[in-house]
Amino acid sequence: MRILFVTSECHPLIKTGGLADVSAALPAALAERGIDIRVMMPGYPDALDRVDHVGPAIPLGDLPGEDRARLLPARSPDSGMPLWLLDCPRLYRRNAGPYQDLDGRDWPDNGLRFAALCHAAVRVACNAAGLGWRPELIHTNDWHTGLVPLLLADSARSRPPVVFTIHNLAFQGLFAADALPLLGLPGDTFSPEGVEFYGRISFLKAGLRYADRLTTVSRTYAREIQTPEFGCGLDGLLRQRSRHLLGIPNGADYGLWDPAEDSSLPRRYSLAEIGRKRDCKAVLQCELGLDVEPETPLFAFLSRLTEQKMADTVAEAVPWLIAAGAQFALHGQGDRALEERFKALAEQYPGRVSVQVGYEERSARRLLAGADVLLHPSRFEPFGLVPIYALRYGTLPLVRKVGGLADSVVDGSTSNVDGEATGFAFSGDTLEDLLGCLRRALDTFGQPVAWRRMQRHAMRQDFGWRGPAEEYLDLYRTLTESRAEQDFAEPGPGRGLWSDRSFLPSPPPMRARTAKG
Repeated sequence: MRILFVTSECHPLIKTGGLADVSAALPAALAERGIDIRVMMPGYPDALDRVDHVGPAIPLGDLPGEDRARLLPARSPDSGMPLWLLDCPRLYRRNAGPYQDLDGRDWPDNGLRFAALCHAAVRVACNAAGLGWRPELIHTNDWHTGLVPLLLADSARSRPPVVFTIHNLAFQGLFAADALPLLGLPGDTFSPEGVEFYGRISFLKAGLRYADRLTTVSRTYAREIQTPEFGCGLDGLLRQRSRHLLGIPNGADYGLWDPAEDSSLPRRYSLAEIGRKRDCKAVLQCELGLDVEPETPLFAFLSRLTEQKMADTVAEAVPWLIAAGAQFALHGQGDRALEERFKALAEQYPGRVSVQVGYEERSARRLLAGADVLLHPSRFEPFGLVPIYALRYGTLPLVRKVGGLADSVVDGSTSNVDGEATGFAFSGDTLEDLLGCLRRALDTFGQPVAWRRMQRHAMRQDFGWRGPAEEYLDLYRTLTESRAEQDFAEPGPGRGLWSDRSFLPSPPPMRARTAKG
């Protein structure tokens, strides 16, 4: 089976979040099962610098925003996965992030940048790129690739089926209505039944509306996004498409995230050698300028600094944690006001609070290995890869019971701390809700035998890619085998509109965003 996997980022070429990890690990797991899979992504400068074996360029000609587009065949430097980098110098060769400039502002031409990626994927899908290779199915990811199923919608009998995976519904790819012709979109798609979302073009809605099947990254999140609370204004459309929506959990690549093999750590350790984790903690405390106190609980926050991640509430909780005798270490970036707030806490509590603004994977791994607790109390969380990594490192996650976090972390209480508990979980989203869970974690930390038992159970958890890859294979087979029956998405505008208008969006959500993946 030939699969084209289209994404905006892929580890180790470029990474801003979990999408990059999934875009590397899922195709690799599928390739191990005999799938001929190619990953297509933008040719950012970092990606071009890091790939191996760049082959002869394949000209594509005009794309939105670029008149000399090329595909560059290459290989991933760690897995050897076949890649196609879309080389559009005007759109991608910039000395900043893939979605934002150095000041944290969205690139103003993001619509053009990712419309070009979508059009290039469609040319490959329709065998118009001269590659001698045509996919039997296209797997698209998040808003950046949402136009692919729309652009293919009028070629129902000749196109491959499209799977669209929602990694985070809050990032929607919203652009001005007058950009429609610049993006290469038919005028009749701009309607409530098409891509229009409160007077703007929504790339995400295009993917939800026109893809043959929808997936998201946890079973709980698949249910949540069909409700007004978590649906970001698109819950009606998702309820309408619920028959075509699946929750397939993400996995962890334990070839990359295993403390027994992690060369970033000052001392490697396994389940049988968990005592060595104390050495990682001592080195971390020294590196971060924290007081080297092995018996002091160290809480880590390794995440984007956003309201989604409850970073604002975590900042409120830090003085309480310090007063309770704990330490706090942060590694991440995001909202500038939150960055400054955490920096002020580090100045206020020297030796007790460490703040590293930015993201560097070696530092992130050392933080995971040296900390006792990972704080990850999101207001909503599609999956949550970092808590999965933390489990394998014996660092107990403290999470809110939402999305994938509800599916992956078993709350420790007096009744199960000796059994199946792997972390701490709470409901609600107030400071008091968080403090109540922190108290339980501190109380348990004060019971070394119980704590070590929870650590061992956490490290035994298996959230690898074997199960999810098999679920995706089943979905791919269903779609490709039913091609002759045309059992796909409802016809697009001009080919019969939806008769039930209950999918029309709810009031505009506060959480909808345009840039990040």
